[in-house]
Amino acid sequence: MSKKDVFGDEVSKSENDFSALFEQSLRGAKLKTGDSFKGEILTINKEFVYVSTGSAIDGHLPVREIWDDNKLPKYKVGDVIEVVVLRVLEGEVLLRAKAAKGSSQSVDNLEDAFDMELPVEGKVLELVKGGYRIQVATEKAFCPLSQIDLRVPQEPESFIGRKLDFLITAYENNGRNIVVSRRKILLISQAEVESEMLEKAQVGDLYEGTITKMEKFGAFVRLENNLEGLIPVSELTWSRGVKTENVVHNGMMVKVKLLKIEDVDGRLRMSFSLKQGGGESDPWSNIVEKFPVGSIHAGTVEKKEAYGLFVNVAGGITGLLPKSKWRESVDGAQYENKKRGDSIQVQIDEIRADERRISLGLPGEAIDESWKAHAAPAKSFGTFADLLKKK
Repeated sequence: MSKKDVFGDEVSKSENDFSALFEQSLRGAKLKTGDSFKGEILTINKEFVYVSTGSAIDGHLPVREIWDDNKLPKYKVGDVIEVVVLRVLEGEVLLRAKAAKGSSQSVDNLEDAFDMELPVEGKVLELVKGGYRIQVATEKAFCPLSQIDLRVPQEPESFIGRKLDFLITAYENNGRNIVVSRRKILLISQAEVESEMLEKAQVGDLYEGTITKMEKFGAFVRLENNLEGLIPVSELTWSRGVKTENVVHNGMMVKVKLLKIEDVDGRLRMSFSLKQGGGESDPWSNIVEKFPVGSIHAGTVEKKEAYGLFVNVAGGITGLLPKSKWRESVDGAQYENKKRGDSIQVQIDEIRADERRISLGLPGEAIDESWKAHAAPAKSFGTFADLLKKK
C-alpha cells in the first residue's frame, strides 16, 4: 500500500527516500560499525561507489557490490541505496550494500574479501600448533593464537566451537593457504570505543573493572568496555610503602575512580584510583577527632631514618617520632634498636592536617608540673612594723 501525505496525496518513492535522507541529516548521529541507512550515490568510478552519509564524511563501497550479472552498475548517480557500515576509522567510512550477498561458499568471494578487507564469518574448529584451525566458507584457514583476541587468551580452548568474524590477512595458492585475524576487527571496534570514552568520560567518574596485570609501579585494570588503564601504586591504598601484590591480584574485581584521560599520539591513556573508588574514605578527613593531641596509640615502625622513626598508627596515617624525643629518655636505648615492623607506643604531639603530617612523642614524656600541687607553702616573715609591734 502506498503512503499518503497529510493532504491525502500519494507519496512517491523518491519523496520517501528524500524524507529518509532528511531525517538522517537531522539525526546527526555518529556512525558506527553495524549501522544501516539509506544514502544517495554521489559518484561511481571503476573501483568505488561514494555514498552520502548525511555527515561531513562520505562513505564508499566496492563498485562490484552494485554490479548486475553483466558486471555493470545497477544504479546511477542520484539513486538512493541501503548500505551497512563496516568500518569507521580515521575519517574513513567503509560501507557494504545491504542487498549484497554475504560470504558465499566460493573461493572467489574469499579472495574478494581479502582484497577489499571485508570481514568473513568463521567457525573455530580446533587448536593446532601456534593457533586455531578455522572453517571459513568451504575452506580451512589458520588463525594465530595472538590474533584470536586483543590479548593472548589464558584459556585457548574456550574459543573452540564459536562462530566469529575475521579479516583475511593472507590468501595464497588459490585458497590453499589462508590466514585470518579476529584481533584486527577488535582493534577497529576498540578505536571506536576509545573515541567514545574520550568524548564522554569525565574525571571523577566511577567504573568497575578487573585487575589484569601487576607491576612494581601499580596495577592495570580492564573496564567493562574492554579498555585498560593504570592504577598507580600510590592510588592503590591510603597506606604508604605498600607493594602492589599486597593489595590486589590478577582477576580481582575492583571499583575505580578516573583520575586522568588523554590522547597520546593516537593512543588512549587513562589512570585510575582504587583507594578513592572503593568507597574507602580519606582517613585524614577526620584525623583530629580520631587522634586528638595527647592521645596514646599503638603503632608499627614503618621506616627508620637517622633523624627518627616513621610510625604507622592506622591505615594511611603515619607520623614521625623524632630522635630528639627519645635521646634523653631513660628508655632511649630500646627506641634506638627499633626496626621496621616492630610495635611501639606513641603519643600524638602535633597534627598538621593540611600538610598531612603528624608529630609523635613518647607516652608520658610531656612536661610534668604536678609537683607544684604538693610543694609546701613558704612562710611569711611579715613586715618590719609587725616585728616592732611584738616588742
